[in-house]
Amino acid sequence: MCLQFRILGSSSSGNAALLTAAGCKILIDAGFSARKLGQMLEQCGESLAQVDAIFLTHEHSDHAAGIKGLRRHPHIKVFANRETMQAVQSRLTFRPNWQVFETGRSFSFCDLEVTAFSVPHDAYDPVGYLFEGGEDTLFSPRRSVAWATDLGYIPANVSEKIRHADLLVLEANHDTEMLEKDERRPWSLKQRIRGRHGHLSNDAALDLLSEVESPRWKHVCLAHLSRDCNDVGLVERHFSVLRERGRSFGLSVIDPVNGIGPAYDLATL
Repeated sequence: MCLQFRILGSSSSGNAALLTAAGCKILIDAGFSARKLGQMLEQCGESLAQVDAIFLTHEHSDHAAGIKGLRRHPHIKVFANRETMQAVQSRLTFRPNWQVFETGRSFSFCDLEVTAFSVPHDAYDPVGYLFEGGEDTLFSPRRSVAWATDLGYIPANVSEKIRHADLLVLEANHDTEMLEKDERRPWSLKQRIRGRHGHLSNDAALDLLSEVESPRWKHVCLAHLSRDCNDVGLVERHFSVLRERGRSFGLSVIDPVNGIGPAYDLATL
């Protein structure tokens, strides 16, 4: 099976990624307007008309804003757990094509096996995802993508799930010092961001990538950077020590301002 992956955008202003498998195209989150999502997909040679499903991590607008525009695309299935579905539906005047799953259980969609795992964040029932495809044979090796953003810390269940991914998308939301010095954010918001149900700092993400035992990772995308309290160059320098710590996977940082990230073919990582 061919698995291709591309982040369309990732920051506190919006998050979405495109995962393509055999005969199937899905979005992981839809944190931009449907019009903006359409423009992003067009830049990649795709369209919302070709998208089969959206998998929501949680109800916050920077992950679910695009659901409001799905009235024109009733063919798109929207996967979410019950708490997330109810929170998003309460803001809508129509009912999307909901597909409700139970957090912690694996299920199939098209030729993908999907596992939604619980993450600690200040939402109703937030999840990360592990998407797996292939038959695990010589001619069809199993490939996988893990999505883990919007979490205040890394519990054991998250470490275990993401360890098995070929490509990992991990949050590196803020630099602790930049957040502390930021004058536009009130103290209460800073407490939320750095709390156990907030967002991962650069230091926390780096600790995870350094400490997880025997990871399968071939490439890691650092995402969901704060536009005000982080910096791409700073992140690249901060994580350069991974080479010294014996980590050999590829690493890229998703620019929160300049949008679409590189395309990855998991068969060639």
